[in-house]
Amino acid sequence: MDVFDGLPDPIVVDILNKVGDVRTLLRCSSLSKRFNSLVPQSDSLLLRLEHPESDTPVVCSVFRSLFNSLHGLFSLFSKPAKPISTTSLSPNIPSKILSRFEKIRSLDVELPAGDFKLEKGAAVKWKAEFGKTLKSCVVVAFRSAATVSPPVNECSSTVDGESDAEFVTGLKTRVVWTISALMAASSRHYLMRDVVKEHEEMESLVMRDREGEGVVVMDTEGLREFRKTEARGEDEERVEKNRRSVVPSVRMSMRHAPLLKLKSGICLESATLVIVRPSGADNGGDDADLATEAFAGDCMYGEAVVALLKRKKNALEMNSF
Repeated sequence: MDVFDGLPDPIVVDILNKVGDVRTLLRCSSLSKRFNSLVPQSDSLLLRLEHPESDTPVVCSVFRSLFNSLHGLFSLFSKPAKPISTTSLSPNIPSKILSRFEKIRSLDVELPAGDFKLEKGAAVKWKAEFGKTLKSCVVVAFRSAATVSPPVNECSSTVDGESDAEFVTGLKTRVVWTISALMAASSRHYLMRDVVKEHEEMESLVMRDREGEGVVVMDTEGLREFRKTEARGEDEERVEKNRRSVVPSVRMSMRHAPLLKLKSGICLESATLVIVRPSGADNGGDDADLATEAFAGDCMYGEAVVALLKRKKNALEMNSF
C-alpha cells in the first residue's frame, strides 16, 4: 500500500491547501478517484490567470467543453502565454476555472501584467480595498528615480515648503496617475464579481499582478457587503459597458515633493502620495495608518510614504465615473 493512502482525508486536504496553485490541484485531481474527490475541498487557492496565444473564440470553445474534459481546462493554462489587460478578461473566466471547488475561503489571484503604460522611468504603485464599491485607495507614484551618492542621513526635499504654484505644476499628470489606478482597481473588482457571489464561504480575496503594480483587497466584511448589494438600472449598464465597477465620487488627499531624497540613496522626481476615500464616508482612520499599512514591507515605497506624509496635504474631489 502507498503510505500516502494511509493519511486521513483532512490531512490530505491540508497538504493540498499548502499546494494552493489551481493549475497544479486540477492536475492532481486526475491522479485517482480519491484525489478527484478531495481536490474540490481545497479552500486556500492561488489562481494565476493568463491567456493562451489563441484568439477568444478558441477560448470560448474550451469553456464549452470544460465539463466534458479536464484537458480543456488545462489548455487554458498552457504556455506560451502573453500578458493581457484586465479589461480584456470576462468575469466568467475565473468563475468557470474555480467552478469545481466547493468551499473557497482564501483566494489569491495573480494577473499576468499591470494596466499602466507610463513614460520611461515613471512608476505608479497602488493598493485598493473594496466592498460593494471602493472603500479606499493609496497611490504612490514618481516620474523618475536615480541613485545619489553619498546616501543622505534622513529623507529630505529640495525645498522646505511647496507653494501653490509649484503644486499646480504637474498636477494634471498626478491626477491622471490617480485616475488610472482607480480604473485598474475597479476593473479587477469587476473581474471577480461572479466568483465572489458564487463562493459565499470566501473570507479573503487578494488580486495582484506579476509586475507588482497594484493590489485589490476584499476582506470578510467587504465580501459580505458585496454579495448583499446588486447593481441596478443605470449603474449596471455602466458596469457592463465599461467592464469595471463604478468608481464613486471621491475625495483625495494629495501630497507631493518635486524632488525627494531617501535615506537609501534614491532620489525620486515628482514623488506623489494620494489617499482616496469615497465622498461622504467616515474618515476610516488616519491617513498615516492607511498609507503605511498599504506599503508595509516595501523598503523604497514604504520610506517614500513616510517622507511624503510630512508634506503639505492638498484636498481634491472627483465625481463618480
